[in-house]
Amino acid sequence: MTDWFAGDVAERYDESTAGMPVEPVVDFLEPLAGGGALELAIGTGRIAVPLAERGARVAGVDFSPDMVAQLRQKTDEITVTIGDMSTTRVEGTFSLVYVVFNSIFNLRTQERQVACFENAAAHLVGGGVFVVEIMVPELQRLPLGDRFLLFDVSPEHVGFDEYDLVAQGLTSHHYNPVRGDYSTFPGRYIWPSELDLMARLAGMELRERWADWDRSPFTAESTKHVSVWEKSTG
Repeated sequence: MTDWFAGDVAERYDESTAGMPVEPVVDFLEPLAGGGALELAIGTGRIAVPLAERGARVAGVDFSPDMVAQLRQKTDEITVTIGDMSTTRVEGTFSLVYVVFNSIFNLRTQERQVACFENAAAHLVGGGVFVVEIMVPELQRLPLGDRFLLFDVSPEHVGFDEYDLVAQGLTSHHYNPVRGDYSTFPGRYIWPSELDLMARLAGMELRERWADWDRSPFTAESTKHVSVWEKSTG
């Protein structure tokens, strides 16, 4: 498998995500992390480090050694296992497993996404929760027959998504005119109903779904959702 986050992407990751919220995410997750938290696709620790600083026991899994190297510049207190988040097991159980910022898209087949839910459930105690932050596919904005959807244009960044409606592919393209660099991140988009089915197959049920970390209502106009599935205690 290709590590799309190696090298310069890892080195610039914190800079490129500096405008993204952190405190609202940690506020949401902290009450769920009393029995420990496992972050899948932990990356540079953008969320895991401040969550650990609040006293939570945090562990992580990530496929990219370069991303984890950036985390290691911040702390050595978080145990991170290098591996595929759909299959890699870590020691212990947790009350919270979470994956944020569309990272589950990086698992590019339905089989691996289903396996990720099973892996999350395997690490949870009964009554524990799996939290996923993920965009809603914007197919309603895509003209019939088109594949490309522009989502950002600025002097420093041009971003567009490329859809494959047959394979549910979603490749995000990013170009920086100032530096002249280009990066791309291929993935597979997932509908909320499909995620709920994956959760049920793994022995979890939807507990709540919100439009954002502030618990605003999820509606037909929402562009993303934060969903919480609970593992059965039986």
